[in-house]
Amino acid sequence: MAQSPIPADEHPSGGPRDAASLAKARMHEMIVLDVIDSAFGTIEVLQRRSSGSVLYKQGGVFQSEADQNGASLASYIHAIYGLLLQNNALNVLVIGCGGGTLATMLANSGRNVTMIDINPASFAVARKYFKLPAKVTCHATDGKSFLRRSLDLYEAIVIDAYHGDRVPAHLESSEFFALARRRLSAAGSVFANVHLENDHDRHADQIAASMGKVWDDIRILDSEGVPDRNAIVMAGAVSQLESPNITVQPSIDAGLIERELLSMKFRPCRTDFEG
Repeated sequence: MAQSPIPADEHPSGGPRDAASLAKARMHEMIVLDVIDSAFGTIEVLQRRSSGSVLYKQGGVFQSEADQNGASLASYIHAIYGLLLQNNALNVLVIGCGGGTLATMLANSGRNVTMIDINPASFAVARKYFKLPAKVTCHATDGKSFLRRSLDLYEAIVIDAYHGDRVPAHLESSEFFALARRRLSAAGSVFANVHLENDHDRHADQIAASMGKVWDDIRILDSEGVPDRNAIVMAGAVSQLESPNITVQPSIDAGLIERELLSMKFRPCRTDFEG
């Protein structure tokens, strides 16, 4: 499992563009740094000629992008990071690696980070190309299995694990969130990154409903009106959280990321979906 897909036009300079054209243009400006055939699919590590940023691609999907210092260029990573800082979460469990950019940013700010992913090759790539610090503890296992056997407590648990463009079903069930709650401190919180195709996509609300069977306080941070986007669903000690600002300035696209964060607002959870 890996981080959620980076939208086809995450850094738009104008109106919507054809996804196939975008992909072709992106690959033309890419330098291939490495190709790893792992048990869970081929991982490609690419670098943009124009900016020097490094990208993690698996299964044909771009999953992470970072500057040369390991700072993420994905606004949703900065959103989760800002929310965790507001909660002063010192011990954080991250489920899903990809390039490991969130774990890198958290560890660089003095947080104790444990990261889970079923693909051990992801950890090696994150350390070699994305500046993942050695002090981040990594476990090659499934997130649900880890929570079942772990005795440790965390102040925050982040679910950023994807298979293709969807969160694995067992990581968004009420049973999973009940396990997560038992591994959280009394004032702990859980955050799930969710990819949405458009305003009619109710995936975030479905995950919120599963969380609602375990917690009373559920919130969704979203950029309504933006196609092919990421939303953050959260539960636990989240009632006082405010929309996050950029706090780690990447060397690339910091202004754009800041504008994208400003577009993210808390919205009500919806119930107009089946299931």
